[in-house]
Amino acid sequence: MKYLVSIITLACITAIIYGFNIQQENLPLSHKFIGFGTLGLFLVAMPLFLFTYSKGKKMKDYMLTEENVRKMRKKEAEKTDNQ
Repeated sequence: MKYLVSIITLACITAIIYGFNIQQENLPLSHKFIGFGTLGLFLVAMPLFLFTYSKGKKMKDYMLTEENVRKMRKKEAEKTDNQ
């Protein structure tokens, strides 16, 4: 799955770069390449990447809740004692 994400990302970046390179010759076509590359990057590659690499992780660990704030403050107090 990660190879698929890499291939899609490279294809989208290549389309964007190609769109900028042909901008002088064919403006409407260049806008299409840039637009489709951007859409593919953000509507296909980004969700696939997030789905692939966040599998099995708890979203609660990454949210700023009262419990996590207390944990961060506790760790910060422990760091200052050691200095």
